[in-house]
Amino acid sequence: MPLSGLRLRPASAGRLPLGALPATTPSPLQRLHLHTDRERDAQHHPSTVARFKGAAAAGDGSSQQPISPVSSSEAPAPGATAPLAPVLLAVAVACAGSFAFGFNLSIINGPLETIAAELGIAGNKALMGLVVSSTLAGAALGSLAGGGVADSLGRRVSFLLAAAPMVAGPLISAAAGDINTMAAGRFITGAAIGLSSALVPTYISEVAPTRIRGTLGALNQLCICLGILGALLVNVVVPAAAWRTMFQAAALPAALLGLGMLLGPESPRWLASKHRDAAARDAAVRLWGPAGPAELDLSRPAATAAASANAGRAAASDVDGGSPVAQHGGLALLSGPAARPLLIGVLLFAFQQFAGINALVYFSSSVFRQAGVTSDALASAAVGATNVLGTLVAASLMERAGRKQLMAGSFMGQAAAMFAMAAGFSLPALQPYAGTIAVVGTLSYIAAFALGAGPVPALIVPELNPLATRGKAVSAAFVSHWVCNVAVGQSFLAAVQSYGLAPVYTFFGLMALAGAAYVNSQVPETKGKTLEQIEAELRSGAKTA
Repeated sequence: MPLSGLRLRPASAGRLPLGALPATTPSPLQRLHLHTDRERDAQHHPSTVARFKGAAAAGDGSSQQPISPVSSSEAPAPGATAPLAPVLLAVAVACAGSFAFGFNLSIINGPLETIAAELGIAGNKALMGLVVSSTLAGAALGSLAGGGVADSLGRRVSFLLAAAPMVAGPLISAAAGDINTMAAGRFITGAAIGLSSALVPTYISEVAPTRIRGTLGALNQLCICLGILGALLVNVVVPAAAWRTMFQAAALPAALLGLGMLLGPESPRWLASKHRDAAARDAAVRLWGPAGPAELDLSRPAATAAASANAGRAAASDVDGGSPVAQHGGLALLSGPAARPLLIGVLLFAFQQFAGINALVYFSSSVFRQAGVTSDALASAAVGATNVLGTLVAASLMERAGRKQLMAGSFMGQAAAMFAMAAGFSLPALQPYAGTIAVVGTLSYIAAFALGAGPVPALIVPELNPLATRGKAVSAAFVSHWVCNVAVGQSFLAAVQSYGLAPVYTFFGLMALAGAAYVNSQVPETKGKTLEQIEAELRSGAKTA
C-alpha cells in the first residue's frame, strides 16, 4: 500500500500520544485483561494458511449467524479492514494460470526449427505454422466456452477444469512423435489457456479488496509477462534439442494452479449470486477474516447509495430490492444493461490488438537486427524486460491515476511511437537514424503498452460487467482478443509486402488514436468503487461509473 494511503490518527481528548506513554509496569488486573484480549484475538484470527484451507474462525459463528445489516455510513468500504495475506495467497494461486499462459505461448519460439526437423516437417512453413496457430485456435475456443462454465460451475471448479488440460497438453506435446500429436497437444494447451485467461481477472476482481483491486488486477498481466520471460530464459539456457524437457517444464505452473485451487476459496460474490449464503459467508471469512461477511454485505448499501446519487430513488430502490441487473445468458447479453459493458470489453481488446502489439513483438527481432543487434535472444530480452518493468509501474499507479487515464495515455503513447517509426522508415532525412529510431520506438511502444493498454482491459472488463453475466462477458472479450490476435498475426507480413512497413505502422498508430478517443468518450472509471457500486451506476445509465 503506498504511503499516501496511510492516515495518521490524532490523539483523542484524554488520550496520551505514543511518545508520552508512561513507562509503568501493568498491574496484575491489567495483565489479565491483556491475556484475555490475546486469547480472543487468536480465536478470531486464525493463520493465513488455515483460513486459505477453509478453517473458519473459531467461535465467530459466521456460517450459522445471519449477516447483520450494516449502514454504509457507519462502516468502511468492503475490504478496507481485511487482512491481505489470504487474498494475496488466493491471487498468487490464480496468477499461476497467467504465468502458464505466457510460458506456453512463448516456449515454442526457440526450439521450433528443431522440433520441425525431428517431426519430419522441416521447411514446411504451413505445418510449422500449425504448431503455433493450433494453440491460438484452442485459446479462442476455450475463451468462448469459459464464460458459461465459470458462471454455472463457479470460479474455483472452472480453474480445476482448466488446470487438467493445461497439465496434459504440454505433456502430450513433450511425448509427440509426429505433427498430429504435437498439434493436438498444443490445441489442448491453448483451450486451457483460453479458459484460464478469462477466469484469472474475473476471480481476482471478485476476491480483491476494493482499495487494491486495480493493483492486484495488474498482477495478471505481470505474470503473463513473467511467463514470457521465463520461456525466454529456458530457451537460452536449455539447448533446443531438449525441447521435450521444455514442454514438461510448461506443465509445472498449471500443476501449481490445480493444487492451489484444491485448497483455495471460491469467490464469495459468485456463491452469493447462487443464493448459497452460508458458503458465501464461509468463503468471506476465509478471505477477509471475521469481518468478511459484514464486508460482503456492505456492497448492497453502497450500490443503493450510488444509484440514488446518479439516477434518483427509483433506480436505488430497484437495486436495493435485489432485482437482477442483467439477464442470464446467450443473446440476452446483447440487450439491456449488460449490453454496454459487453461492447466495451469486446472493443477494448480489438483496439489493443489492432494497435499492433503482437505484430511489433513478432517483428522486433528483425528490427533489432537492422539496427545492428544480431542476437534475437537479446532483442527478445529487451522487449520482455521493458514489458515487465512497465507493468510494474502500471500496478503502482493503478489506484492513483485510475484505469481510464492510464489506458488513454497508453494508447496515445503507442500512437506516437508508431508514427515516429513510420517516419523513420519513410522520410529520407531520417534514413541515417532509422535503426536507432526503430529500436527506441519499439521499446517506447512496449513501455506505453505495458502502462495501460496491456494490463487495464483484462482488469476493467470484469469490473464493468454485472455479476449475473460477468463470466460470459469476460469470455466474449477474450474471444475478441484471440480472434483479433490471429487476424493481425496472419495479415501483418502480407500487408507489409503489399504496402510497406511505414503505411502498416501508420495504420497501427491510427488505431491506437481511435482507442484513446474511445476510452475517453465511452469507458467509465472504476477506481475506488465496489463491483456492486459500479454495477448499480451502469444500470442507472450513469455516464461515469
